[in-house]
Amino acid sequence: SHRRGPRADMVPEIAAAVGFVSGLLRTRGCVSEQQLQVFSGALREALTEHYKHHWFPEKPFKGSGYRCIRINHRMDPIISKAARQIGLSLPQLYQLLPSELTLWVDPYEVSYRIGEDGSICVLYEAAAAAKPSPGSCGMLTCKNQMMLGRASPSKNYIMTVSS
Repeated sequence: SHRRGPRADMVPEIAAAVGFVSGLLRTRGCVSEQQLQVFSGALREALTEHYKHHWFPEKPFKGSGYRCIRINHRMDPIISKAARQIGLSLPQLYQLLPSELTLWVDPYEVSYRIGEDGSICVLYEAAAAAKPSPGSCGMLTCKNQMMLGRASPSKNYIMTVSS
């Protein structure tokens, strides 16, 4: 039954996200290929479960914040859970992964940013034919809001709060 219209599965997006995180662990060379296989499987299952009711191909940005994977001096619980399956502790994870990482896993696009002011890089993008037409989705995406928000210097903000 080949329905036309947006596909509902999350397979390529989750595969891109999992491959990216596994690749980061692989580059340090401390984790064996067998461990990476187990980690990848655990992360894939966890993300599939986590996103199950938060995946809207017809509104790709809906729920983006919920699906966003973040390490900002706190480890994303989904990553740490998968890492526990291969015996990686939190301190080890902090050594292996960037201390600032944001990974957006949205229908048709997976992108990431390393560092708070790093540029956003696209990991996976579906062919234009697969995407729904933007139409009325003129709302700001999570990423655009962050980019707009970054224009204001945060230092001043901190000073006004403490005074």
